[in-house]
Amino acid sequence: MMLSLAADRKQTMLTKLPNILTFSRILAIPVVVGLLLFVDDPAGSWLAFSVYTYACITDFFDGYLARAWHQQSAFGRFLDPIADKLLIAGVLLALVGIDRFSGLTMLPAAVILCREILVSGLREFLAEVRVGIPVSSLAKWKTTIQMLALGFLLVGPSGPDFGPLTTTEVGVYGLWIAAALTLITGLDYLVAGLRHIRDTDTAPAGRRAEKADHDSDTAKDT
Repeated sequence: MMLSLAADRKQTMLTKLPNILTFSRILAIPVVVGLLLFVDDPAGSWLAFSVYTYACITDFFDGYLARAWHQQSAFGRFLDPIADKLLIAGVLLALVGIDRFSGLTMLPAAVILCREILVSGLREFLAEVRVGIPVSSLAKWKTTIQMLALGFLLVGPSGPDFGPLTTTEVGVYGLWIAAALTLITGLDYLVAGLRHIRDTDTAPAGRRAEKADHDSDTAKDT
């Protein structure tokens, strides 16, 4: 009976539309990379851009539908940021692999990747102590500019010119702007995370022992 209920719960979780959209965003990553690497331009770049655009749209609608239909779940909250980070990392690495940008432009790409790793680590720690960090409006702007910049870079030389700038140059400038916002928002997360780490380390021994016992009991239960 318990196994049947667990199976039904798992099936329901996997068949919710918001979670399906998140899964499809993850599945879109190898498609984007494959189109960039193995399909000649201009078709390869434009097809990769189309699939990437779909993935970006699902990033909005999975959260929106989950809230609107009251289908928010711990699984969805776990999977959504992972899908986002995999998409950004996969596209950046693919663009580097086809020499869509190089040289000094590697710096903002590295900043963005390092920030994602930093924030993931902080969120994992803060989740253990039951502390959440809300997403700031500046972080939302960073994400929007970052997505747009990667879209321009995916099209690259196959795209039109925008005045004196090529499509690739627009993408590169957008990547620098996103990296600058990444440093600012990443610093905010780091300061908040270090503050909670300090509070945890300086907590009375009794409270630390209680927390350790609680974590041990939780581990046994799981």
